Amino acid sequence: MTGLDGKVAMVTGGASGMGAATVEKLAERGCAVVALDRNAAGLIALSREVSGISTMAGDVTSSTFCDRAVDAVVVEHGTVDILVNAAGIIVRATAHDTSDDDWRRIFAVNVDGLFYMSRAAVRVMRQQGSGVIVNFGSVWGAVGNAGHAAYAATKGAVHQLTRSMALEHARDGIRVNAVCPGEIRTPMLESERPAPPTEEDLLRIADETVPMGRLGRPEEVAEVVAFLASESASYMTGSLVTVDGGYVAR
Repeated sequence: MTGLDGKVAMVTGGASGMGAATVEKLAERGCAVVALDRNAAGLIALSREVSGISTMAGDVTSSTFCDRAVDAVVVEHGTVDILVNAAGIIVRATAHDTSDDDWRRIFAVNVDGLFYMSRAAVRVMRQQGSGVIVNFGSVWGAVGNAGHAAYAATKGAVHQLTRSMALEHARDGIRVNAVCPGEIRTPMLESERPAPPTEEDLLRIADETVPMGRLGRPEEVAEVVAFLASESASYMTGSLVTVDGGYVAR
């Protein structure tokens, strides 16, 4: 028994990276998993790799989509026990060089989408008196990072929303926590760059920034998400759990 058997979980950003690893991990632990992503082709590929999951294509920046997605899962599965907000994008620019459009776009995905999904799920979870939300924060939401001002700002907002919602719903039987990854080998690590990093580039990034000297694997983060979603973490709410190979400690 994992404490997750028979639970119904929704995972945004589920088509790739840490989101996809979380979908696979929760399915392995006995959850009925619904993966959401705007990348419909990625969802199709994921459903071929992970048996028994459901998928839903759509954009979490639309509150209408988020409300309908939760409603659809309730109709199909009867409830929503777990929400994992893994959807996210990055803008690699200083504050000075961040455009209005990029600023609005990253907040729409990383903050608005997380808020809309959480608000919709909480409506269901409050009625049943139980539920778990796991948000994807970041080490850069805690310590900041030059050259990624907008991204760091969104993750700081995620951290504070996590804490605030945890306090708001502590007596409703709803736990709200965040996992805060460091440098993880995902498509995001390679995105929004002038050129894709080589294997040598990735090794250099790991050596220069991570005390453990290697990049994290998506499944290592997914393992922590599964723990936070399970009854093993029943006395945890409002926590920001760092998974970073020692990045913040330095």
